[in-house]
Formats: sequence, C-alpha cells, structure tokens
Amino acid sequence: MTEVELTALLDRLLRLPAETEVVEFKEAGSNYDFNKLGKYFSALSNEANLRGHGAAWLVFGVSDKKQVTGSQYRPDRPHLDHLKGEVAAKVSNNLTFREIHELQTPAGKRVLLFEIPPALRGNPTAWEGHYYARNGEELTALNLDKLEIIRSQAHLSHFEEDTALAGLTSDQVLQLIDYPELFRLFGSPLPPVKASILDRLLQERVITRTGSAYADRYAITNLGAMLFARNLASFPRLARKAVRVIFYAGNSRITTIREQPGGRGYALGFEGLVNYINNHLPGNEEVKKVLRGTATPLYPELALSELIANALIHQDFAVTGSSPMVEVFDNRIEISNPGRPLIDAQRFLDHAPQSRNETLAGVMRRLNICEERGSGIDKVIFECEQHQLPPPDFIVGENYTRAILYSPKNFGQMDRQDKIRACYQHAGLKYVSGDIMTNQSLRQRLNIEEANYPIASRIIADTIKAGFIKPYDPENKSRKHTKYLPFWA
Repeated sequence: MTEVELTALLDRLLRLPAETEVVEFKEAGSNYDFNKLGKYFSALSNEANLRGHGAAWLVFGVSDKKQVTGSQYRPDRPHLDHLKGEVAAKVSNNLTFREIHELQTPAGKRVLLFEIPPALRGNPTAWEGHYYARNGEELTALNLDKLEIIRSQAHLSHFEEDTALAGLTSDQVLQLIDYPELFRLFGSPLPPVKASILDRLLQERVITRTGSAYADRYAITNLGAMLFARNLASFPRLARKAVRVIFYAGNSRITTIREQPGGRGYALGFEGLVNYINNHLPGNEEVKKVLRGTATPLYPELALSELIANALIHQDFAVTGSSPMVEVFDNRIEISNPGRPLIDAQRFLDHAPQSRNETLAGVMRRLNICEERGSGIDKVIFECEQHQLPPPDFIVGENYTRAILYSPKNFGQMDRQDKIRACYQHAGLKYVSGDIMTNQSLRQRLNIEEANYPIASRIIADTIKAGFIKPYDPENKSRKHTKYLPFWA
C-alpha cells in the first residue's frame, strides 16, 4: 500500500465506534508479548474467515481509546520483517502476516498495521495448537460452533461459493434475503441492528464482502440465494433451479391437473412444499385400517420430505436447463433431480452419503430439514414398511436420479421385481438396524400368512439369484429358519 492508502486505512479504522472482532488496537510502546501476539493472530484470522473479511488488522501504536500514541516495537525493519517467519513457525498451515505496514503520521508517530489473512477454507488458524477467537473486544477460545463452521468450508463446492449477485448495498441484500425467516429457522433472536444481521449472514456464507474491508458492498452467494432467497426469480442464473410440482390425472403424463413452480429459497419453502403436496393427496384407506382408523396421508410424510430433501441436496447444479421436480400420479410420486448419484443406487441404504453440495446439505441438516448423515434412506424404507406400502424404487438415468414412492398395493398386485426389491430392502434395513432377515420377518413385511411360507422362500430364492442377498450360514439347509444378509454385508 502507498502512504496515502495506509493513511486512509488508518483513518477508517480509527473512525470505527470501537474495536471489532477483526480490528484490535495496542499501544505496544517498545515491546509486546510474543505469545499474546500469536493468540491475537489466531483469533483475528479466524474471525476474518467467519465474517467474510479479506483481512483483519492488528494495529500497534494506538490505544484502545483510539488515541495515536506511536510504537517503537522492533524499530529495525529487518528485525520487524523477521517476525513473519517467527509467527509462521508456530501457526497452523505456516500462516503469517500478509504484510506488516509501517506508517509515520503527520505528528511523527510510528504506527504498525499488521495485515492478517483469514483462516484458510476448512482450516481454523491455531497458535501453538490452540484455536482462538474474539467475543466483541475480548480474546477467547474458538468455540465449537465457530470451529465447525470453518471446518465445514472444506466441503464447499465451487457452485455454493460462487456469486449469485454482486455489488449490492446492505439494504439490497436485506431486500433479497429473507433474513427474519433465516433467524427463525436457526432458532436465533433477530438482532436489533443491521450490522449484526449482516455479520450472521457473512458467518453463514449467505453473503460475502466485495471491495475493501469496510466498504458497504456485498455479494450474495449461490448457497445463500438457493436457501434463503425471498424469490429465486431475482437471481437470473438460479431461477430455473426452483422446485417444480406437477399433479397428473391417472398414471401417465398425458393430462396435467395442476402445476406449482417454487419461488422461495429451499430452506424457506421446504415446509410449505411438503404441506402443499400432502394437502392435495387423497387419504389412504388401507393405511387407516392398519393404523386403526387414524387419518394418515397417502404417503408417509417423513419418507416424502426426506426424498425431496435428498433431491435438493444431491442435485448436480452444473446440469443446466433442469431443476428438482416432484410429479404426482394416481399410483405413485416421482421425485427427480438433475445429475447422477455419486454412489451406486443399490447402496443408498448403507453407504456413507456423498454429496456434491455438502455445505448446503449441512445447513439443511442444521435446520432439521433432513435427517442426520446416513440415516435418511433407511427411514424412508422403514416408513414404507410400517405403512404397508410397496418398496420405493431408485432409478438412475443418463443425467438424472429419480426416487419413486408407490401408493398401496396388496401382495397380489406386486410384480416379481417389486417383491425382489422389497426383499432386498428388508434385508438391508434389518442389517443396518442390528438385526437379520428371516423367512418370518419377510412374511410380516409382505403380509404373507405363515402357512404360505414357501411363497416367501421363492421370493428369497429369486432375490439371491438376482445377487441382492446371501445366506447368513450357507451350510443351513432349512429355508424356513435360514437368516439372510444383503450382498454388501
């Protein structure tokens, strides 16, 4: 920076109402404790990351009352520059000062401005193995929430961090992002001042700063817009990513009854989306009989909401011209998303989830929109079994993934593939629940009478032949009492 730029920067910092999480003033007359300097480096670096700042500032030669007192800390320039290496040796990732700026004020006072880079994405900055942060003007340990926010950035995809709209004032940001609803969904009180609202939006990566450290210009990230936009149509490149819901007459796509395009960000509109679908479904008479006459939706809400959430989370945003879609037929619901899955569809039940959009997924889990990692599809299958529904199906196309929930069928209406799929999913569900499938448990799943156990045995044999299950003990010759495992167990 030139002397003019440094003078202007110092003037901006001195005009702040008080020290902030990313600005610290120290008199540092002739010396300053090296260990404390390192702790401030860690704290200011982490806070710069959390708040979307390009840098934080530690200023020597200014009192905490913002009086310029001057500092003679390491007056020899080579000795001052050597500090960079000393700090890097004790800071994680060998991070150090981006620059140490030296300024002589018109009054002849020497001021040092230490330019501290933000913590690397996904890597909190540690000093001698310990993480520090700020609470207002106070130096504190980095709490677990802040630590997790920084670490979660390691999974931030390019799409999520890319800019949806840039060059915005703070007022424009608050017009485009439904910030009151954001705070409600996170269970946090709405701050009374705009600066605190913007700080939270920066912390959640909904927005980033553009321009200098204290310029009132922001960019809304794709992550922020996709989750919290008041209207996705305000973001031209994202408008086509809104969820579409289509109801058809009968079992084909020939006649459309109604179509409802989504408009709000995914987090804002999710509950309303699920309610809209449920409110336009007829009651399920067979389920009412099983559950003693209680009024139950045609499809279990947990299964429906989990599959919709999965479609949002696992979609490939690089696939243009398509969006997540929910299509409702008389006999099924199809939930589709752009992009092929990252794992084999037959392993959805047990495989650790892999998402292209892990940060989006993480936020939706924090908001309780979807289940914890790895427990979603097993709950979908469990709900279908409990509600005596056919097994769900998962289809992978050339550039899409589709999950299908079927309306009730009795055993006689199920075809061979339905029965094999039900058998495989039942074996997998039993296994991940710490149990093992038997002929008896499959009969209960498919509502087959005990006297008809050979029917269940034939289904098991077909599923073994298809390669989806295997005997727990191959030496056991009794089909009726044999236990079975999914092929991957």
